[in-house]
Amino acid sequence: MDSVPRLTSVLTLVFASLWHLGLTATNYNCNDPLASFLSPMAFSSSSDSMSTPSPAQLNWRMGTGGWTPADSSAQQWLQVDLGNRVEITAVATQGRYGSSDWVTSYSLMFSDTGHNWKQYKQEDSVWTFVGNRNTDSVVHHKLLHSVRARFVRFVPLEWNPRGNIGMRVEIYGCSYKSDVADFDGRSSLLYRFNQKLMSTLKDMVSLKFKSVQGDGVLFHGEGQRGDRIMLELQQGRLALYLSLDDGKARPSNNPPLATLGSLLDDQHWHSVLIERAGKQVNFTVDRHMYHFRTKGEADTLDIDYELSFGGIPVPGKPGTFLKKNFHGCMENLYYNGVNIIDLAKRRKHQIYTVGNITFSCSEPQIVPITFVNSRSSYLLLPGTPQIDGLSVSFQFRTWNKDGLLLSTELSEGSGTLQLSLVGGTLRLLIQKASGPGAEILSGSSLNDGLWHSVSINARRNRITLTLDNDAASPAADTSQMQIYSGNSYYFGGCPDNSSDSQCFNPIKVFQGCMRLIFIDHQPKDLISVQQGSLGNFSDLHIDLCSIKDRCLSNYCEHGGNCSQSWTSFYCDCTGTGYTGATCHDSIYEQSCEGYKHRGHTAGFFYVDSDGSGPLAALQVYCNVTEDKIWLSVQHNVTQLTHVQGSSLKNPYSMTLYYGGNMEQLEALIDGSEHCEQEVVYHCRRSRLFNTPDGPPFTWWIGRSNEQHLYWGSSIPGVQQCECALDESCLDIRHFCNCDADKNEWTNDTGLLSFKDHLPVTQIVITDTNRSNSEAAWRIGPLRCYGDRYFWNAVSFYTEASFIHFPTFHMEFSADISFFFKTTALSGVFLESLGIRDFIRLEISSPSEITFSIDVGHGPVGLVVQGPSSLNDNQWHYVRAERNLKETSLQVDNLPRSTKETSEEGHFRLQLSNQLFVGGTSSRQKGFIGCIRSLHLNGQKLDLEEKAKGLSGVKPGCPGHCSSYGSNCHHGGTCVEQHSGYSCDCTRSPYEGPFCQKEVSAVFEAGTSVTFMFQDPYSVTKNANLSSSALYTEAIPSQETILLSFMTAQAPSLLLFLNSSDQDFLAVLLCKNGSLQVRYQLGKEENHVFTIGVENLANRRMHHLKISRESRELFIQMNQQLRLSYNFSPEVRFRTVRSLILGKVTETLGLDSEIAKANTLGFVGCLSSVQYNHIAPLKAALRHATIAPVTVRGTLTESSCSSMVDSDVNVVTTVHSASDAFGKKDEQEPLTNAVQSDPAIIAGVVAMVIFIILCILGIMTRILHQHRQSHHTSQMKKEYPENLDGSFRNDIDLQNTVSECKREYFI
Repeated sequence: MDSVPRLTSVLTLVFASLWHLGLTATNYNCNDPLASFLSPMAFSSSSDSMSTPSPAQLNWRMGTGGWTPADSSAQQWLQVDLGNRVEITAVATQGRYGSSDWVTSYSLMFSDTGHNWKQYKQEDSVWTFVGNRNTDSVVHHKLLHSVRARFVRFVPLEWNPRGNIGMRVEIYGCSYKSDVADFDGRSSLLYRFNQKLMSTLKDMVSLKFKSVQGDGVLFHGEGQRGDRIMLELQQGRLALYLSLDDGKARPSNNPPLATLGSLLDDQHWHSVLIERAGKQVNFTVDRHMYHFRTKGEADTLDIDYELSFGGIPVPGKPGTFLKKNFHGCMENLYYNGVNIIDLAKRRKHQIYTVGNITFSCSEPQIVPITFVNSRSSYLLLPGTPQIDGLSVSFQFRTWNKDGLLLSTELSEGSGTLQLSLVGGTLRLLIQKASGPGAEILSGSSLNDGLWHSVSINARRNRITLTLDNDAASPAADTSQMQIYSGNSYYFGGCPDNSSDSQCFNPIKVFQGCMRLIFIDHQPKDLISVQQGSLGNFSDLHIDLCSIKDRCLSNYCEHGGNCSQSWTSFYCDCTGTGYTGATCHDSIYEQSCEGYKHRGHTAGFFYVDSDGSGPLAALQVYCNVTEDKIWLSVQHNVTQLTHVQGSSLKNPYSMTLYYGGNMEQLEALIDGSEHCEQEVVYHCRRSRLFNTPDGPPFTWWIGRSNEQHLYWGSSIPGVQQCECALDESCLDIRHFCNCDADKNEWTNDTGLLSFKDHLPVTQIVITDTNRSNSEAAWRIGPLRCYGDRYFWNAVSFYTEASFIHFPTFHMEFSADISFFFKTTALSGVFLESLGIRDFIRLEISSPSEITFSIDVGHGPVGLVVQGPSSLNDNQWHYVRAERNLKETSLQVDNLPRSTKETSEEGHFRLQLSNQLFVGGTSSRQKGFIGCIRSLHLNGQKLDLEEKAKGLSGVKPGCPGHCSSYGSNCHHGGTCVEQHSGYSCDCTRSPYEGPFCQKEVSAVFEAGTSVTFMFQDPYSVTKNANLSSSALYTEAIPSQETILLSFMTAQAPSLLLFLNSSDQDFLAVLLCKNGSLQVRYQLGKEENHVFTIGVENLANRRMHHLKISRESRELFIQMNQQLRLSYNFSPEVRFRTVRSLILGKVTETLGLDSEIAKANTLGFVGCLSSVQYNHIAPLKAALRHATIAPVTVRGTLTESSCSSMVDSDVNVVTTVHSASDAFGKKDEQEPLTNAVQSDPAIIAGVVAMVIFIILCILGIMTRILHQHRQSHHTSQMKKEYPENLDGSFRNDIDLQNTVSECKREYFI
């Protein structure tokens, strides 16, 4: 690479920077009065109370003492001609001297030529300046952005209601000098380098331009190796092409790397700045900047010979250009500090001029007009009546799909003509009083904001509609249609008295801009219309096109697609993961805790850690257990991975990807209480660290791209493994098992739990290249639990107590959300104030929440009123949002209160004070109660940390069960915790975080579960007797039995309660599938209750509830009451001794009916069995070692509901869901090693044979005992070993079981 061009580029870049710095210095103190010494002729106006223009300089007291229009009404203006283009930095106003005439608000417009005005804007909105309150005081305004112009217009908006419009003005600024070049569309400037190749590491191009054409090349340069830079106007937008290729040719039709700006063909100055440093590029158009990185490997831009400005001339073909040239003016064109226009003006040899270029800007006298009102805007222009034929042409631009463009009544009774936009298509309709009319449709999507030319011509019975030089004629025969030009042409709409004016508008009024209107081949002078000497109009901006691209600054967040009309924009949030008017609100929860709060227990979910913030949602696995809520994020390497052949010179490395960027993962980790990752390293002659102080052989990379040298559960920064902590390493001289460097397989396994280092992003292994050296590693998923902010709460005990945070800054959208609970009648939740702006949320009455905000155009208040009191000491949710479309307030699930956002004023919430929470800086009543989970624009605020050590404020808030206790179902008990609550399912037959997960099992033929009622036992550690006792009172005064079942077998015995040798309660299915409940209460007291609604052995789930209160019995089947009965006073209920599910295996003196049903017991699925507060099936499956429960036969845990949902014949076994990704057997490397060594294989085979012999011996012993325990059994029938067969085949009990005959039907 030649060093001379590179040095040149650096020097020119430095010069460019100094030039920009000098330009800023020139503007410093640019505050000279510019209007004070102007002649009276420099002032003009829309009208004047005097016949001649009145001087209107500040403090002018002569004559009329300032300007007053002839009529104080809208559309009046005062214009000042400053003589030359100057830089304007401020303005000032007074009222008219010695009068009651002053303006209270006004807007400003600027122009270079006195035509084609541009409104002054701030924050992308037409700015309204505050005017005067009396006659003599001076109100001064410094412009946020200086303006370069020759003409200034003051447009009064409001004035003293007791007087008239009156103004004296001053304009402040300084002189402005520039170099200008005018390109006529067939010319260009070529900047030729001093050498063949210009190679630059950095580039800076700056310029200003103005044009009425929407297309054209501003500058271009390319090199033979494929490098290219080009800036081109394309449909009113600037496209930047930039390629830094290292010899790779690129197609010429590649899309641009960046496109900025909109509506740039408005004949106003637009600034461009391109800054490049290597691959990093900043592209700025006006005040919109886009940063991007170029593709490819090169950092230099290599341009051959020259740069062309204004077009791309073809070498050797003068006047020929490859693309459409730029047609317009450029100003202050600099390339790497070189003033290109100045060189051209001085005819320097570096510049070659192609075509005709002048050094002053020619201004086409085009007068645009704007139809601003959707109801009343129109323009009336006269035609030439009775001319045979018709000719009308004009240009228009709009964002609206529908609107009337032209309406006229044709002369000689030849009908009416209407031209309109319908759905973005141009529609010409000619209606005749008699005979057929004509309709022509042309174009589509004409509401794209671009200028479109329209021409209507009717001559000699032929009608032609030409759109953008593409002519269309009606398909129908119009040979008999004669058209005569109309007398009056209405553009845009019709006046209110349209019936009298013979204007017809069946659709909406046009909102948009028009220009270059010709009627009967004659141009129409729209300035004469403005002066009242031609035609008529209403609600027009004349000499101004005030179209605005509302999607230029895309206020649709998170990738939402923006569309617009003339007055508003709309956001399509499809596929973004966000919702709301501006795609601001995430549709996902911010943590797994949020999904638990919505009732979810396990599964894959998207978690959006910062809510409405910039981070996208990340898919995670949430597993809600009884004590913790685990979040898991898997990476791309899930299997155990073997490594061989690595060394320090040739290390093995693997990078882990988690499906999201590091910012997303960091947000998940930082918001969790605890995070961990399991790391497993299997080794055979492969060392991890070797010594605590020496260079390591293995390391891993964490979140900050830092190398970490600890493993497993060791302390960060110490080269040790978990075995070093409990001194259990294989070699006491080393601190890891693998560092013993054994020939046998061993491993170092543990958990990494230092959050600031997680997640693991890369692992590097360097010690597997020695003889017989091998390693295998596995890094588990990132697992976290605990949401640090969901239950983060603070309690306020006095009205004067509060906590505060830094000033709340709002861009274009802001949202605030939190939970609260209180017993107070009113109080301010939070408040922040500015000079004028403020934001406040409060409970204004026991049932009302109020959100108040002022963003520069007056306060907006929203109120949500609940149907009941909100100060009920229960948690309630509040969310307030303000964006460019609407302001909204949501409370719980009540209807949302919304109000459209005004487009006047500024957009950003300008606050200066701190954010007060729980109190107020404006001396309003503070809040007494609790606030938790406070979020501002997705940012989580640590309330508990802020509350520490403050008077009247305490971290945390008790009493969660009062609000969320109902989430614990089926008899579960809500348990208070510091961070939330949990459900104790001890007394429930269900389990899970909400006691909603069924505990069910499949019973085979002969399966029996016997629960003995005896002394209490504990099923949980440190549980008290009241929560874990599994026995009933001596003589139960009430009983409740709950169970669900599914079977295909009848008869069968579901449940048997034994009270004594004679008393019992049995629940069984008869042969016909009806349910029977049998009570034996003493020798003579027998009660049989039969529920015969349907055959219940129908392979469907059924739910049974038997409840007895004293002597009153109720039986419900499938949530419907089927039976009620009162026992006689003589009946005595005795203490229950045992409860049996399925087959009764003991001799309990069963009567013949129960004995028949007990032949097989129960074959099917039982679920959620409960007797009072005892869950015998749950005890058998969960607490078999400590509960007084005995299981005989095969009892298989299964999900009855899943069997119903899929196939009742298939037994679905429930597995643990604690790890959604599963784990590999950690002995796999050892197994592989064994397979690779014949000697070890022989040993393993011998060991396997020995184990098989032992198993056979044990099975023989068990079979012998089984045969001895059943030697008296007379039944020899063989049953299938699985449930599939038992459900598919009907069991024939015709010879052993008869119909139940002794029944009482009630």
